[in-house]
Amino acid sequence: MKKSKKTEKESEQTSEKPSKKQVDEQNRTLKNIFIWLGIFVLVIIIVSLSINSAKHFEYKGVEFNVIKEGEIIFYNAVFPIYHRITGKHIEDYNIYLRNNPRKLENIPFDGEVILRKDTVINTTKDFNCDGDGIIATANLVQVLERFGTNVIKNPELGCDALGGKYIFIQIREGEETSIEQFAPTCYNLYVNNCEILEVTEKFIVDLLVKAEKNRE
Repeated sequence: MKKSKKTEKESEQTSEKPSKKQVDEQNRTLKNIFIWLGIFVLVIIIVSLSINSAKHFEYKGVEFNVIKEGEIIFYNAVFPIYHRITGKHIEDYNIYLRNNPRKLENIPFDGEVILRKDTVINTTKDFNCDGDGIIATANLVQVLERFGTNVIKNPELGCDALGGKYIFIQIREGEETSIEQFAPTCYNLYVNNCEILEVTEKFIVDLLVKAEKNRE
């Protein structure tokens, strides 16, 4: 009688053992689960990288952060400032632009930025431009001063074409928003259609790019 029960139990265990077909199906199911799980993780990684790249980017060696304040977008660059004589690090200066530096590349700049101890900034007219003129001039002055140049406004002074003792920047109307270096340290910043923020920020970006190259 006991032998019969044992045989019966062994028979039940044998019948419960999955077949090769069932094992193969289970393996395929697990394989598909792992494949989809891998795809899901990959998508998350790609999305995360895309979000980060949208918030941070590099333009010609200068790192920029995209900062959104309400409806306004700023392009922020943190730049180390060094003493012109000792070379000692003084501070990290935050520069905030309203225009994407990559798009400012469309503004022609016939020349390069050269710094001097003093800078003269003059305008040929009142570029109010719904307040952009004040912002543009103030930002340009602040950045130049952080880079160690003393900025003044003196309508009596013009371009020092021969001596190049100071930077001369003339902001004036033009048929195309562009920058012209017409002497070693003299620049015309042409403003068309009130694009004064664009042209001054183009000058600032090129200054940052050159400063970054000089640090390398």
